[in-house]
Amino acid sequence: MGKKRVVTKSGEDLSKIEEKISTSQAKAPNVQLEKGRIYITASYNNTMVSVTDLSGRVIAWSSAGLLGFKGPKKATPFAASKVVEAVLEQVKKSGLKTVEIYVKGVGGGRDSAMRTIASHGLDIDLIKDVTPLPHNGPRPPKVRRV
Repeated sequence: MGKKRVVTKSGEDLSKIEEKISTSQAKAPNVQLEKGRIYITASYNNTMVSVTDLSGRVIAWSSAGLLGFKGPKKATPFAASKVVEAVLEQVKKSGLKTVEIYVKGVGGGRDSAMRTIASHGLDIDLIKDVTPLPHNGPRPPKVRRV
């Protein structure tokens, strides 16, 4: 087989994530809003978060892949919390105080993302699950006759 390597995380990885957050902060427009919506999409492969105003214009967004998480680490609760922190850093200057949260998907980052939003001191007006559900599905196949 080959040599087994032990991967050690250092401060370099965290500094890369912080650098990506700071560069994405520069892109955020200077919009003043007190109430907004946060959309969390948590799939099995990734976690994406976007913040919009009440009319639906995107103010800031981020995903686990954008922050440098790769492979199965993108769908972890830790990655979801880091994504929410990155988005809230972008929106911090806009004065956002009250949010409505819309959650879509069944990934592992849903709960962690909502807890991180609550821990940052934002007032939560609404939490709504907008995961699409099939109501009947396709027609079943004919019964096999032997």
